[in-house]
Amino acid sequence: MTVDVLTEIVIERPVAVVAEYAGDPSNAPRWYANIESVNWRTEPPVGVGSQLDFVAHFLGRRLAYTYDVVELVPGRRLVMRTAQGPFPMETSYEWVPAGTGSTRMTLRNRGEPTGFAGVAAPLMTAAMRRANNKDLTRLKELLEAQ
Repeated sequence: MTVDVLTEIVIERPVAVVAEYAGDPSNAPRWYANIESVNWRTEPPVGVGSQLDFVAHFLGRRLAYTYDVVELVPGRRLVMRTAQGPFPMETSYEWVPAGTGSTRMTLRNRGEPTGFAGVAAPLMTAAMRRANNKDLTRLKELLEAQ
């Protein structure tokens, strides 16, 4: 079963500000509750071909995975993929203007879980949706407080 979770939020900050902050993987532990750490395998800044090691906790499990940046349109879109583990996943961010000085940010996670993760896909989808909504709310709070 495919997992495909799309969440979005309007942040009262310009696209350039939101994209610069959210599009820098080093900032992920500040706004993602479940991400413990991000370590660069390649030199920053982020670009197509960048590789980053993430450590996260999700549904009571510790997850360690490497993201490869596969698409980057500065100020518009970032796509990262991981292929290892029981849940190969693609994460994408998109930023578009949402009125004067505001940004609509879309966060999408999708993948094809295998094994037990495949059986638990409906549970994972619901948990991921809740976590993503909380994370985007945290991002909004951080950026709007600047």
